[in-house]
Amino acid sequence: MPGFVHSDFAPVVVAVAERCLRRGYGSAGVPAGVRTGIVLVSASGDLASARHVRATVEAGGRIGPLFFFQSVPNSVAGHLAARWNLRGPVVCLSPTGDPYTDGVAEADLLRDDGDADEVLLILIEQAPDKPTEAVAVLLGGGARP
Repeated sequence: MPGFVHSDFAPVVVAVAERCLRRGYGSAGVPAGVRTGIVLVSASGDLASARHVRATVEAGGRIGPLFFFQSVPNSVAGHLAARWNLRGPVVCLSPTGDPYTDGVAEADLLRDDGDADEVLLILIEQAPDKPTEAVAVLLGGGARP
C-alpha cells in the first residue's frame, strides 16, 4: 500500500475496512449525504513498525520518513476516509476494557451526538507470535449491535 512500509498493520486495516464498505455499498461507495465516521480500536497499535523503529534507533540507524507518518493509527484511518470520501469524524482508541464494547460505545457516542450517521468500527491487533487479526463492521441506519 503506497505510503505505508514494513508492517501489515495499515494494509490489514484497509483490507477489512474496504471489504466491509463494499459489502455495504458496493462499487458506488457511500452516498453523498451519509456522514460515516471511523473508530479504529487497537490495544497494541502497529507493533511491527514500533519494533523496527526501536531496533533502528538502538543500532544508531536513521529512521525513514514514512515511519513518522505511519507511527499513529490516525494516518491509516485518515487514508481510508480520504479514499472512500467519508465525511464523519475519525477516532482511534486503545481500549480499557473489551475492545468491541469500547468501540461500540464510542461509535454510539458519535451517532447519538449527531456527529455521524454511521460508523465504521475497525478492531485490529498485532501479536508477536500470531498473525495480525482484524475485523470491521458498519454500525448505523438505526441498528444497534
